[in-house]
Amino acid sequence: MKRRDFIQQTAATTALVSLGGVGLQSFTSVRKSSTITILHTNDVHSHIDAFGPEDGRNANKGGVARRASLIEAIRNENPNTLLLDAGDIFQGTPYFNYYGGELEFKLMSKLRYDAATIGNHDFDNGIQGLYAQLPHAEFDFVTANYDFSNTIMDTHTKPYKIFNKGDIKIGVFGLGIELKGLVDPAMYKETKYIDPVEMTQEITRILKEEKKCDLVICLSHLGYHYKNNPNKISDLKLAKSTKDIDLIIGGHTHTFLPKPTIVKNMADKNTLVNQVGCFGLNLGRIDFHFDTDKNKAASGTSIIV
Repeated sequence: MKRRDFIQQTAATTALVSLGGVGLQSFTSVRKSSTITILHTNDVHSHIDAFGPEDGRNANKGGVARRASLIEAIRNENPNTLLLDAGDIFQGTPYFNYYGGELEFKLMSKLRYDAATIGNHDFDNGIQGLYAQLPHAEFDFVTANYDFSNTIMDTHTKPYKIFNKGDIKIGVFGLGIELKGLVDPAMYKETKYIDPVEMTQEITRILKEEKKCDLVICLSHLGYHYKNNPNKISDLKLAKSTKDIDLIIGGHTHTFLPKPTIVKNMADKNTLVNQVGCFGLNLGRIDFHFDTDKNKAASGTSIIV
């Protein structure tokens, strides 16, 4: 299937980072018209409860209830907030073994997640198990490079979704890791993997040129970086090989970044890459500041839950 045809069916804080080639001095000298806040998680792996006081380095951290309180406080501070997840929602505690993902999706819905992508462990009960839990998810799944057309998941995901917050249009798309060699083929059936770089080039063209998005975000489950296999596609490699992505929210490698990594894309502009580890221990926060001409800069932090 042709790509175009498929598409149509508070740990540390960054300094203000210029995006889109606008100098920081010129940006900060004009009045900002709006701020968009992006909150994000990845690789929560069915960790519903907080870690206990005896749980080593993770003692007294995490938990959905604490995350909910943080999210509510930030939304009260800025109503123009999106909450996103980069996959591997399932697998890791008895909650998943017993409920099969129902509880995870119900709680994410209570927290009012706006979108998520699909990780490899989200197939751990098979594609039928993932499909069976979709009625409990009151948010959309975005994945541009998994072709589900010959599976039960057909039409149940979107390559991208567009959100409007104030006068800012935000395009969010998703990318999944190659499942072959990582997941038993019986679990993902006839799901087809499409090259993420090629798909990103097409998706960002649509979001930027056709849909006129002011901000483009990629939810990626590709992994942050592979030191022992530098040719393997990763978030850092994706950022360098494409253009027009403002932020890559990553997953899979359980990488704890104290602040977003700044990568020069193929157009020599800044792309932010962030990932907040695993198990719901941290909540990522990126603030995009727009001036009246919609030039933008960003600041980021990883908040310990």
